[in-house]
Amino acid sequence: MTAEGLYHDALVRMARAATGAGRLEDPQGSATLDNPLCGDRVTIQVRLSQGRIAALAHQVRGCLLCEAAASLLGRAAVGATPAEVAAARAGAAAMLAAGAPLPQEPWAELELFRPVHEVKSRHRCVLLPFDALGEALARARV
Repeated sequence: MTAEGLYHDALVRMARAATGAGRLEDPQGSATLDNPLCGDRVTIQVRLSQGRIAALAHQVRGCLLCEAAASLLGRAAVGATPAEVAAARAGAAAMLAAGAPLPQEPWAELELFRPVHEVKSRHRCVLLPFDALGEALARARV
C-alpha cells in the first residue's frame, strides 16, 4: 500500500475539516486515550440529552488517520445513541480486520478508511477516537 493510496484526497479533506475539534464547556463525559505504538493521543468530550449525544468535541495529537476518524465522529456521532456509536465502532473494526461491509448513514463515510484494511499497524489509529468516545460516554454523568 502506497502512502497516496492510504492517505487519499477525501481522507485528507476529512482530517483537515476537523469537524468537532476543540473543547466543550461543561462536558458530561471526557476521556483521553493514547496509542503508544505511534504516539497518537485523543481526548473526546461529550454532552448528552435524552440518551443521545448532543455535543461532541475532540482534541487530537496524532496522524492523519486519527484526525480523520475524530472528524468523522464530529460529523456522525452527534445525535447518535451510545449503542449506535458502539455498533459503528464494531463495523469499522470488522471492515479494518476482514474487509466487512460497513454500517449505513450516518456512518457511510467510514468507507474512506477501507484502504487501511491492508495496513494492520494503522488500524488502531482509526479506532482510537471511537474508543475514546466510548470511554467518554461510559464516564458521562447524566
